[in-house]
Amino acid sequence: MKRSEVDVERSVHGSVFKRLMKYAVPYLHYMIAALVLVLIITGLDLYRPILMGKAIDLFAESADFNAVKTTAITYLLVLIGIFVCNVAQTYILQLTGQSIIYNIREEVFAHIHKLSLRFFDVTPVGRIVTRVTNDVEALHEMYANILVKLFRNMVKIIGLVVVMISLNAKISFYAFLLLPFIAGLTVLFKSVSRQTYRATRTKITAINTYLSEHLSGMKLIQIFAREREKNAEFEGKSKELFHANYREMMVFAIFRPSIYMLSVLSLVIIIAVGGDSVLKGAITVGTLYTFIQYINSFFEPIQELAEQFGTLQSAMASAEKIFTILDEEPLIVEKENPVHIENIKGRIEFDHVWFAYQDEDWILKDISFTIEPGQSVAFVGATGAGKSSILNLIGRYYDIQKGRILIDGVDIKDLSTDELRGAIGQVQQDVFIFTGDINSNIRLKNRDISDEDIKKAARYVNADTFIEKLNHTYEEAVTERGATFSAGQRQLLSFARTLAYDPAILVMDEATANIDTETELLIQEALEKLMKGRTTIMVAHRLSTIQHADKIIVMHKGELRESGTHQELLLNNGLYKKLYDLQLAGEK
Repeated sequence: MKRSEVDVERSVHGSVFKRLMKYAVPYLHYMIAALVLVLIITGLDLYRPILMGKAIDLFAESADFNAVKTTAITYLLVLIGIFVCNVAQTYILQLTGQSIIYNIREEVFAHIHKLSLRFFDVTPVGRIVTRVTNDVEALHEMYANILVKLFRNMVKIIGLVVVMISLNAKISFYAFLLLPFIAGLTVLFKSVSRQTYRATRTKITAINTYLSEHLSGMKLIQIFAREREKNAEFEGKSKELFHANYREMMVFAIFRPSIYMLSVLSLVIIIAVGGDSVLKGAITVGTLYTFIQYINSFFEPIQELAEQFGTLQSAMASAEKIFTILDEEPLIVEKENPVHIENIKGRIEFDHVWFAYQDEDWILKDISFTIEPGQSVAFVGATGAGKSSILNLIGRYYDIQKGRILIDGVDIKDLSTDELRGAIGQVQQDVFIFTGDINSNIRLKNRDISDEDIKKAARYVNADTFIEKLNHTYEEAVTERGATFSAGQRQLLSFARTLAYDPAILVMDEATANIDTETELLIQEALEKLMKGRTTIMVAHRLSTIQHADKIIVMHKGELRESGTHQELLLNNGLYKKLYDLQLAGEK
């Protein structure tokens, strides 16, 4: 049974915080520099009220303007020092934070590329996008601000306590009278905020997943006129996110005023106790002013500290989800020292292969066959017979449970997946076209393929018949999924893309299913050239397209039922003959 995302998050091994800190290790020298600046800033910040109190006492007791002037200049220099240190600290932290986030984002995306197709079968695209974008970005605030600010506020609180006690222990006692209430509120806030942040991140993931799926399927929604129903469904998910954000804000709305109220009460106590001490001559007015400044400064870092703990909880919630992806193990694992085949010829052998996508719900049952180099073989059968699964297994997109699959006599589990898939050119029924231009969609970032190779491949499959008519030919802009091209044109681009890589094995899964008769004639003409010297494997529902194959293999409910040429199978008067007669009758 598939585990829920919450269960997976709870099972993420290791301390999340420790794992996050590993990413900061390469930038430890920057972090140390920032912490040193924090100590300087905090020291100067603590010194400011003392200077101001001294100035007040000098003015009140002796009216020594020169001394006041000297103190004022010193105060100005302290402010300048704080400003310069703050600028330097901000620069260092932002540079460090962005660098770490860049590395995490790269690692997550690279890891996603390593995952097996099974992961993408069961994981919504919107959830993956949220992990790479929203959740990774949520960590930036932690690295760039929160960690250093937590350190700064803790140092500031400790410094204030030490300075206040050294100035006057009695007044300090009254100043700290409400600390137990503040500590209780902070612990409660930390606990509640973690839950609210987790709920918010989950709702953001849900709405991104919904958007990704329904924007991709917008054409279908409009075809069936389901806009109103889908709007209502989206409104429900949007309300769930609204309520999650609302609860998050309410936690802040209650906590911040509560801390502020306690700070005001403490200030009232200090003014009452301190005012009485001034009247009795126990302390000076400057000392009372210093305490008032300190009490204001004392509650500010406490309030910030609790809020920063809240933001840290948000980062932890996002990190848990990111590590859920990073902890996902690829199902297809290469050997440390894979076998290398100099030139793959294209001999394919299935040796008693059993395969199931889940448990023992067998899609293929004890399949054995051999395809010799240069042969063209077609797989036919009803939907669900296992034809497409065979094609996926040849490229090792899934691993079999029993038996062996061999390429040129070598088990594909012993080969490098890059080398294996590089030797296979696969053309699917559902063609995916990327945003960019014609050249980039055929080349796919492979700089070994020249512009001349691209044009040559396009001419081979007759794709140049429509490319040359475009305003910018091979530099023509392509929109997402190639929406401005017809199904036939997209399929021709897919053929050109496959041929540009010059594969030893050609795999076509219903490659001509979405193509009109005129375009199909162009492709059939190209295929005759392409199949020469290449092992070609085809899956087709239209039997007319595979009649000239060297061998036709008939699949039925995961079993290999018949094998032979078109004429041999017709003479056998078996399953293939029935399929052929049914299709012939349907066409008539």
